[in-house]
Amino acid sequence: MRIKVLFEDNHLLAVVKPPGIPSQEDETGDPDMLTLLKADLKERHQKPGNVFLGLVHRLDRPVGGVMIFAKTSKAASRLSEAVRSRNFGKTYMCVVQGAPAKQEARLTHYIRKDQKKNQVTVFEKPTEEAKEAILTYSVIASSDRFSLIAVKLHTGRSHQIRAQMAYIGCPLLGDLKYGATKRNDVTDVALWSTSVSVPHPVTKEASTFCSTPENEYPWSIWQQDQIQDAAKHFT
Repeated sequence: MRIKVLFEDNHLLAVVKPPGIPSQEDETGDPDMLTLLKADLKERHQKPGNVFLGLVHRLDRPVGGVMIFAKTSKAASRLSEAVRSRNFGKTYMCVVQGAPAKQEARLTHYIRKDQKKNQVTVFEKPTEEAKEAILTYSVIASSDRFSLIAVKLHTGRSHQIRAQMAYIGCPLLGDLKYGATKRNDVTDVALWSTSVSVPHPVTKEASTFCSTPENEYPWSIWQQDQIQDAAKHFT
């Protein structure tokens, strides 16, 4: 499987994750991003022995878009620190059922994950073992049934966008886990990582890597200029 490379140097690798591929190896044993990219680096650069590649952040299996990886342990440490210090910007676009009550809003909730079910619960107020989850969304376009929404994450919680949008009555198209209506024409969750912004681990230069989904359903519901507006809205 060929994975699109957005940027690569000696320290950093930015790629486009296809929907349906795990970020790292899981119990299914299916091909995962980390293993596939290590094999690709080994082949392309004719590297002997094991190839180092650090997983800095994750995307849920059914989600596609920008991911970055560290090519050295030093880069992995510095990028992980950027994540911890919230100096790691992430924007997304999604297609939801219906339309939010507000065109734009900042959502603050508290999320608690059930590891066995791999599902999170959203709370309005601080709750035991729940972590604060903050995002800002903006409605870019709406049809009679769906809305195209740009999202900026302020925290990086598990299933955050999926759970918070469902909590306000707008589950992501295809997201059966969080209440979406089952549809035969949607096989993945309609969520796309449009950009990742981070200081380069060595040069410290501000670096932003961007991607938009292929013109396939449900993204094809919208005009290409609307897709571009959603991708650029928070960058």
